[in-house]
Amino acid sequence: MFYREVGDFKTTYAADSQTFPIAFDRVRYYFVLIVAVLLVPFLIDDYWSNAVFVPLLVWSVAAIGLNILTGYCGQISLGTGGFMAVGAYACYKLSTEFPDLNIVFCILISGAITAAVGMLFGLPSLRIKGFYLAVATLAAQFFLVWLFNKVPWFYNYSASGQITMPERTIFGLAVTGPNVEPWAQYLICLAFVFGLAWAARNLTRGSLGRQWMAIRDMDIAAEIIGVDPLRAKLSAFAVSSFYVGVAGALYFSVYLGAVEVTEAFGINQSFLVLFMIIIGGLGSIFGSLVGAAFMVLLPIVLRNILTRGLNWDTALATHVEFMVVGCLIMFFLIAEPHGLAQLWNIAKQKLRLWPFPH
Repeated sequence: MFYREVGDFKTTYAADSQTFPIAFDRVRYYFVLIVAVLLVPFLIDDYWSNAVFVPLLVWSVAAIGLNILTGYCGQISLGTGGFMAVGAYACYKLSTEFPDLNIVFCILISGAITAAVGMLFGLPSLRIKGFYLAVATLAAQFFLVWLFNKVPWFYNYSASGQITMPERTIFGLAVTGPNVEPWAQYLICLAFVFGLAWAARNLTRGSLGRQWMAIRDMDIAAEIIGVDPLRAKLSAFAVSSFYVGVAGALYFSVYLGAVEVTEAFGINQSFLVLFMIIIGGLGSIFGSLVGAAFMVLLPIVLRNILTRGLNWDTALATHVEFMVVGCLIMFFLIAEPHGLAQLWNIAKQKLRLWPFPH
């Protein structure tokens, strides 16, 4: 009874078109935000930071980026891991070449560099689409990984080929390096997720987002009514690559601290992010967050149940994880293509009409 529009009057156009038009949704959103900012940092330790919260936030940014391109604009990409590598290596070069540059600017500039690279590899989308575009972005994945592996300048001629993030501080507090506090890692990632999710939500509801969706639904009809395919597709690649580049920079600098490109940004990462938006829901910012949470938490839960609860072998438990994820992807593609976000919307619609029949 409390989840209704009844009595929730709107007196301005801005109030009527806000992201959360129902008061209960706004209260729930602010409650989650307050808990995330004021409560979680005081409760997490190294395990919860490194195993759950930080990877969840980093993958959320990557999932939002890919969802902008694939879910909103309909351009399939299998090069997410390669673009994350661009962000990571750009952040590394910026932090080593400009030691006094703030880590926040390093991450944002890394995203901008990745956006430029994404636009370059997005040019084929003007002539090809569907499976052929997926193959083109897959080629970008392999090319970028090969480039960072074979050109020593990118890893400062290190003998091991590994890049290591130097210590950087914000307001005198270390957020990268060996002396970083878990709650500091968490808060900087949370700040990026909040800002980028808010920006993505507004972008997708504006004129640019409507152009993306018009291209996704029927590109020929969209061009006839005045949508410029060049601008729409390249802007989607640029914005998506910016988000993925920021995720790559956070993944390297704040989360791992040291990476090797083949292991950290291989094709498995591209498929992982794709699975996140499929399970979470294509064309949904909320679905990106839920999908990232699902794909991060599911292996942890299964691993604890199978290895600790049932005393299974670790290798066997890993294979079971892959089987469960594969079955879930097939289920969502067949039964609910719009993923967990759509299931959440259906539940809310039922709650708004309860207890009346519908």
